[in-house]
Amino acid sequence: MDLKAIFDNFHRTVTEHYFDMNGRVGRSQFWYFVLANIVIAIGLTFVQIAVFLPLVALYNLAMLLPSAGMGARRLQDTGRDGKILWAFIIVAFISQAVAAIMLLGAMSTGLLFLGPALALSWLISLAMLVVSVVLIYFWCQPGDPLPNAYGPPPPMFDPSQRAAMPL
Repeated sequence: MDLKAIFDNFHRTVTEHYFDMNGRVGRSQFWYFVLANIVIAIGLTFVQIAVFLPLVALYNLAMLLPSAGMGARRLQDTGRDGKILWAFIIVAFISQAVAAIMLLGAMSTGLLFLGPALALSWLISLAMLVVSVVLIYFWCQPGDPLPNAYGPPPPMFDPSQRAAMPL
């Protein structure tokens, strides 16, 4: 396994396909992108601890669109509509909005506001869990071996080869 090939795949996805939801991406290319994303986030966590800046939050915000595009193209490789990914993005946005409202409400009214908000937060978290499990299940499925409505099959991604593969 060539680590440079894995991070080249990550770099190409971020720079050339920042929010590209057209076409297809293979299973190995997708999961190596996820691996590189997690490794970078873990590295930034250690830097964040040292410098006391919200680096991981900023990184995750910057990676939202490339990750959404990659996830949508992976869904399209399995023959599903990439717009399914919007369900997760909308539920995650609602979750963050409710958390912010809970914080503001607790700061202004005290703990009286937390009871109903915690129940709502629990339901939203359950919805996020269900959507996440369904998406991971879809992403783990093999892609269509033949052309589908979203394009021809993607090229095989092999991290043991240093040559850059087109997306």
